[in-house]
Amino acid sequence: MSDTVHTIPCYGIIPARYASSRFPGKPLADILGKPMFWHVYNRACMCPHISRVVLATDDERIAAAAREHGVEYVMTSPDHASGTDRVYEAACAMGVEEHAVVVNIQGDEPALNPMMLTELVSPFMEDAAVQVSTLAQSITAADALSPDIVKVVPSANGDALYFSRAAIPFCRDGEPARGYCGHIGLYAFRFGALRRFTGLAPSSLEQTEKLEQLRLLENNIPIRVVMTGHKTHGVDRPEDISIILNMLRETAR
Repeated sequence: MSDTVHTIPCYGIIPARYASSRFPGKPLADILGKPMFWHVYNRACMCPHISRVVLATDDERIAAAAREHGVEYVMTSPDHASGTDRVYEAACAMGVEEHAVVVNIQGDEPALNPMMLTELVSPFMEDAAVQVSTLAQSITAADALSPDIVKVVPSANGDALYFSRAAIPFCRDGEPARGYCGHIGLYAFRFGALRRFTGLAPSSLEQTEKLEQLRLLENNIPIRVVMTGHKTHGVDRPEDISIILNMLRETAR
């Protein structure tokens, strides 16, 4: 990567709220004796291109656990509609520079590979026009049929054409030769793009698909998609913890 990587400050912010319909208290879920957010924080800190990592929460129980485990945190409003709004409030509280890159690191990715964060911020070092980036990985045709797995179709230059819960692109003659791309919900924003995003009203496609990144596309803010070969797994339900434990054991070998 270019030496210019060191000229653009990158900050990682992990939004963590206690309330969750499918998994209340999820950030505090015990994984090998530590709360889940600690694993995310620890792995994010391993990325050499992120100068500071902060947990953003609205709950004193999470804040207390952060203090206990030496995790820097920022208290945010409990009224945010999305994690991205929470990330923006935290970035403002941190005094993030106007030219900085802010990385929204999902708090339910305890098996996150730090190299994925390097991949995520690399477009900003290589192209001054990039405003937002995200990750994707190749998935099977069977996985593409699941509405729980978000699909993305990138253009020739890597910018996202569309995200959907449907299997896209649709091919009348069978599976597309280039296959399907499954979206990984990690985002990096130039601070100005993050501010603009949070100031926009939810868009029509966003409300239809329940995918907030479509608000960016509907407002002509391009999203650069970086393909990764690294695997991760989000924790949506308590039963996902066993999958995470297996992944952590594999990486520890």
